[in-house]
Amino acid sequence: MKTLFASLITLLALAWGWDIARTPADPNVHALWLGRQQLLYLSGLLSVAMLSLAMFLATRPVWLEAPLGGMDRIYRSHKWAGILAAGLAALHWLVEMSGDILKAMIGRQGRVPDEVFTGWLDVLRDLAEDMGEWAIYALLAMLVITLWKQFPYRPWRFLHRAMPVLYLMLAFHAALLAPTAYWAQPVGALLAVLLAAGVYGALHTLLGRIGKARESRGEIIAVAPLAPDVTTVVCRLGPGWRGHRPGQFAFVSFDDQEGAHPFTMASADQGDHTVSFQIKALGDYTRSLPQRLRPGQSVRVEGPYGRFDMGRRQRRARQIWIAGGIGVTPFLAWLASLQAAPDKAPAAELHYCTRDQASDAFVPRLRALCATLPTVRLHLHDARQGAKLTAAALGVSGKTEIWFCGPTGLANALRQGLAALGWRPRFHQEAFEMR
Repeated sequence: MKTLFASLITLLALAWGWDIARTPADPNVHALWLGRQQLLYLSGLLSVAMLSLAMFLATRPVWLEAPLGGMDRIYRSHKWAGILAAGLAALHWLVEMSGDILKAMIGRQGRVPDEVFTGWLDVLRDLAEDMGEWAIYALLAMLVITLWKQFPYRPWRFLHRAMPVLYLMLAFHAALLAPTAYWAQPVGALLAVLLAAGVYGALHTLLGRIGKARESRGEIIAVAPLAPDVTTVVCRLGPGWRGHRPGQFAFVSFDDQEGAHPFTMASADQGDHTVSFQIKALGDYTRSLPQRLRPGQSVRVEGPYGRFDMGRRQRRARQIWIAGGIGVTPFLAWLASLQAAPDKAPAAELHYCTRDQASDAFVPRLRALCATLPTVRLHLHDARQGAKLTAAALGVSGKTEIWFCGPTGLANALRQGLAALGWRPRFHQEAFEMR
């Protein structure tokens, strides 16, 4: 994500700098007015670029999973691109408002001359300026409710649907108000590509086309409580289902009004178009599923997505697998997929962190699966008994690869602990968040 953002910002900064270098200096323009104008252009360019990136990533481009590390990381990049876009839009607005301060300090003399337009183009530019201002206010409001985690998901999702419209307003603003000279230079070409990508994403979203090519319809064939806060849902999908690799996730829609939610598939692919999900009650929606779901109900499953795939492991690296709570689901799929050929299972240390192993419904399942895989050693860490997993307990040495799925706090603690011990192993972690 950092590399993607840094590359895009660098490209735009270089293109913006190229325009400055090729534009002759006007001796009648005051340096402060010129600096304000260029900062206005740069902040606008960067804001539109980040928002264009966010809109394009929202289309779930599968071809970017490999370079970006999975659909979970694509969505994280989408989220932070939107946040950065809103922050840069706020900067853009503040720079625009700074004109009154400069008037008070140095007066109107030395201002950058405005480009002169006539007819419909002048009218459209005035409209674009107004639309951009309204869209920035709405974008900042969306930023506030997105960062406010207590804001309910359902109204947030409803408001989030306005983002493609806000983007089109800002794209219109950028295209009409960008300096005319830009369109004959690299900065204009780059802006045009970004706007095209963003408009594609916005229209794709408004037309409801996201994920349609990877969507399969089916029905629920079983709903069973696995624990008081975990429900097993088994679905049989239609012939359009592509199958999945152990550890992948899908966007599942049980209710068209609620929309799709991401769940990891807890079952190995058996070629019969059947998938199983272990769904933990983490919010109002997931808590209501045991009462709302019944066998025979229709379901839409979009996917599969993700790169939390055992097949990507480094063959010569020591394998450490770490699961916390519901994060055990991809490992259940891994272990299930190895049952057909136990002799081909890799040597691995599987650490499962649980609040209370005596009442944890996943523990018997893990024990049964690992019992047939002699090369996979299961370690249980029972918080109720004070058995907390630490970096030192992992015994990292030499070439080690860690696969982690669980609470972010635990992942951060382990990363920091390993760094303190002088180890920086390859660390795979699912990073999916809807907001």
